[in-house]
Amino acid sequence: MIGFRSAIAFLTILPAGSGRTQEGTGLASARGWFPAVGLLIGAALATLEVSWRWILTGGSPGGTMPATASVLLGAVVATVLVVLTRALHLDGFMDTCDALLGGSNPDHRLRILKDPHVGAFAVVGVGCLLLAKTAAISALPWQSRPWTLILVPCLSRGVMLLVMESFPYVGGAGLAGRILSNRGRGQMVFGLTVTVVAGLALVGPWSLAMFALAALLGWSVGAWATRLLGGVTGDVYGAVNELVEALVLLFAVLVTARTPAALAAPLFMLSRSGLP
Repeated sequence: MIGFRSAIAFLTILPAGSGRTQEGTGLASARGWFPAVGLLIGAALATLEVSWRWILTGGSPGGTMPATASVLLGAVVATVLVVLTRALHLDGFMDTCDALLGGSNPDHRLRILKDPHVGAFAVVGVGCLLLAKTAAISALPWQSRPWTLILVPCLSRGVMLLVMESFPYVGGAGLAGRILSNRGRGQMVFGLTVTVVAGLALVGPWSLAMFALAALLGWSVGAWATRLLGGVTGDVYGAVNELVEALVLLFAVLVTARTPAALAAPLFMLSRSGLP
């Protein structure tokens, strides 16, 4: 379980790791557990959402919340997601915006990725990203919102595994380098299996379309970064995670626009129908 504990400690603020978390023995076996840790993060977000709704509607899950309360809830959930992950992926997204949009050549872009300062592209990018996430979470109907919130962090981290295996790494000997020190497709297969099974259990067949769309976006970002940098870095992995989360949330809003329960867990819908 060293890899699982290392994944929790690396991806979240939870103190689950040991002394091996920052060593090769821990991080090298951690990435296969990334989607499972995403499920834990999503479960925390769904619990927050359901609790907030239960309080504001007087215990009625289908009760109507004021529009302002729904928007505030979306902002709170998006903020908690940032806090739970220590803004790890958000930081990578910001650095990637500055490097890929502001750099002039591969060496210059790699120097920007290592620069701790924040540029204009990062500020504009993170503002748009957080607005999109907040708006999408707020627009999701209550029937589908908890299940979508559980799945999205799992799905985004599953796509990260695809990018890790599909493009060369040029980020040097950082934490991402330690994570990739144990190459091989076994961890990716395990992580993607968790992602697909969780998706089918949580939102049904729509999860396959969500995964395909997310994988296409992840591959596109990885290919773009490889063309401009010569490969991908840990910051690019973070950017992939953030962009996939935003895209899948927006896609979920479109899916549920006419059918609010389209992304509700199949077993949950079966129990509500009164069928055995």
